[in-house]
Amino acid sequence: MGETTREAIKSLKPGRYVIIDGEPCKVLSVTTSVAGKHGAAKARLEAIGVFDGKRRSIVKPADEEVEVPIIEKRNAQVIAVMGDQAQIMDLETYEVFEVNIPEEMKEKIKEGIEVIYWDIVGRKMLFQIKGGGE
Repeated sequence: MGETTREAIKSLKPGRYVIIDGEPCKVLSVTTSVAGKHGAAKARLEAIGVFDGKRRSIVKPADEEVEVPIIEKRNAQVIAVMGDQAQIMDLETYEVFEVNIPEEMKEKIKEGIEVIYWDIVGRKMLFQIKGGGE
């Protein structure tokens, strides 16, 4: 796990994901400035951390490549709910681990339900309740 690929900064669109300072982030916006007579176009990427919620931005030449995480989407079942965390079991590997429950899911996460979680560069997060429960 923890796989990434590389992509030109100018090809990223809002809603995609990127790694900034080792942290997986969701792209909010990408703006490019027109190149001067002899200069290369610059791109400014604004993003927000998936796990920490911090805003980050980078400015680089538009053709420069940045790290993009490969997101693995997996199914799991909730085993236990402990405050802001849920203990879930992967339905394929039977691996059991704890994840934080996003604020918008707190009322819906119950023992026994199936969820979809994302594995992003070796870190896990709840994504949605399976079966349209969101």
